[in-house]
Amino acid sequence: MASQNTQRASSTGRNGSMEPPKSSEMSSKVGEAANEAMAAASSVAQQATEGAKQSAAYAVNMVSGQLKELLDQQVVNGADMIGHVAKSAQLAADDLDQNVPQVAKLVRGLADRIEVVADDIRDQTAEELVKNVADFTRRQPALTFGLAALAGFFVFRALKSSPSVTSSSPIQPDHDGSPSNARAFHGT
Repeated sequence: MASQNTQRASSTGRNGSMEPPKSSEMSSKVGEAANEAMAAASSVAQQATEGAKQSAAYAVNMVSGQLKELLDQQVVNGADMIGHVAKSAQLAADDLDQNVPQVAKLVRGLADRIEVVADDIRDQTAEELVKNVADFTRRQPALTFGLAALAGFFVFRALKSSPSVTSSSPIQPDHDGSPSNARAFHGT
């Protein structure tokens, strides 16, 4: 009977409940659960990574598409502006026709060439235009450098001849004869 009581004591706890499983069984179950959790977490992480990659690729494609559309629209706007310059040159040639027909003929020829350039530009995308400009620059580097220098000269002259704007207010006498800026400076 004593041996039965000892057997019962080993299989049941003090209050009569069952003993927990052995530690090796528990370790293997915990290990299996951890492996399953890691596999699930890895799968979720892979799905999230793929989703993020797809979202990023979609966003890049959308932004690059919108940027290309914007640049193409700017090319069309630039071509329209060049077309306006050609029309203005044409009007100038018409005006010169009566007084100086030789110069009018030159200006009219220039206006026609400018119109052809505007039409060529209008038919291109921004990407094609950049490629064509790069090709021209490789074929004619001296001409490109000369045009850039000429454009820089005109920009410099335009900026130099424009009136400069100052941010300080003029010093004018106040009622008592002292400059109005002096009060603000001295805090009075």
